[in-house]
Amino acid sequence: MRPRPGGRRGRRGRRRALLRMGGILDYGIEDAEDGAACDRNVAGFLAAVDVAAKLPPGSASVCIKITALCPIALLEKTSDLLRWQHKNPSVHLPWKQHAFPILSDSSPLYLTPSEPAALTAEEERELQLAHDRLLAVGARCAEHGIPLLVDAEYASVQPSIDYFTFVGALACNGGGRPIVHGTVQAYLRDARDRLEAMVRAAEEERVCLGVKIVRGAYLTREARLAESLGVPSPIHGSIQDTHDCYNGCAAFLLERVRRGSASVMLATHNVESGQLAAARAQELGIGKGDRNLQFAQLMGMADGLSLGLRNAGFQVSKYLPYGPVEHIIPYLIRRAEENRGLLSASAFDRQLLRKELVRRFKNAVMGRE
Repeated sequence: MRPRPGGRRGRRGRRRALLRMGGILDYGIEDAEDGAACDRNVAGFLAAVDVAAKLPPGSASVCIKITALCPIALLEKTSDLLRWQHKNPSVHLPWKQHAFPILSDSSPLYLTPSEPAALTAEEERELQLAHDRLLAVGARCAEHGIPLLVDAEYASVQPSIDYFTFVGALACNGGGRPIVHGTVQAYLRDARDRLEAMVRAAEEERVCLGVKIVRGAYLTREARLAESLGVPSPIHGSIQDTHDCYNGCAAFLLERVRRGSASVMLATHNVESGQLAAARAQELGIGKGDRNLQFAQLMGMADGLSLGLRNAGFQVSKYLPYGPVEHIIPYLIRRAEENRGLLSASAFDRQLLRKELVRRFKNAVMGRE
């Protein structure tokens, strides 16, 4: 008798298929307070790269957060200065290195209402140390051909994060090898404007741009901050606007993948977005084995989407967060918040979730699946 798709053999087959996907090693450390913490964190990221290097070629990526490599207070101050310079282009920032554009006129510049103080000599030294930490991780990744995914974070420090990321990309993405990937959060109103600006700059520099697209995971924090300042939220006004932005950014980047000028990771748990991107990739003739197009989901979430894309021949990776529990729990809570619209997203999503809940209930109560 043939096994039922939802039976034990079917589940074993699903697990085997998941094991054939790539893995994104996500050492979930963030929000360092001082240089000593940053030095400890960079050692953890380098260790993750070394682990990835021992895995089969092309099977692993590494994810990092800039807030783990540079003290938070310095990132906030640097972001203020970058926003002020965007408002006043004549302002000179002696520490600023060449990078792609990081802000647009639609960015939340209200976070810097007045001219901030310049960096002190000690702060400039610490900023350079943070650059060195990122470049050390980037160089180790480049040595082994491992993609480095730099997470986006909250708006108060995002300009500095993008600045660090793009300096790293210019240093590591030469020779057509997309190593350093920045992240664009589609729930931000300025997402498309910034994406188009960075793509134009990368093409002018003849550098292969690496980009990860996500919906975003700091919605509550951003909304509360904007409300406290009495200004409009930087987040789109509806979930549908965010979906439209995500899908539009994905389609825009797929054109660049076809041209060979970009490497893109589409991180999404939304079935419709995955289907739209996969269909568009096929229309553009992007080879399913092209490693410049990757899909990604968190381990344990949207496995149906992951399996569907993988079975269709696309490159798929699962995020594998690990680290101290006090850091990992906030990360997972943000993922849950980011995906709280899952129940209303589609009938397919609800069906998959219902089946998984039933499976877990049976396993917990009756000791079987």
